Amino acid sequence: MEEKRKTRVGKVVGDKMDKTVIVAVNTPWRHPIYNKTVRRVVKYYVHDEKKLSKTGDTVMIVETRPISKLKRWRIAEVMIKAEVADIKPSEITT
Repeated sequence: MEEKRKTRVGKVVGDKMDKTVIVAVNTPWRHPIYNKTVRRVVKYYVHDEKKLSKTGDTVMIVETRPISKLKRWRIAEVMIKAEVADIKPSEITT
């Protein structure tokens, strides 16, 4: 049987909560009158049970049953891990 769940690809913009991340999904569409490409950004609260993703990661999310008041999505896979530099504040010279 074919999978009927919706999927989206977006970037993690927040990971401060426990087992929850905020994913921003950009959807470009052409305006019907002005023919200009408009970007629509939607933020989803996504369940991350194993805490796989961090801020800056590109992830694929899939629709699921309601997990809490705001969470209706879960992480299917982490597509691209973000490059994070481990630099201490004392190492930065101005």
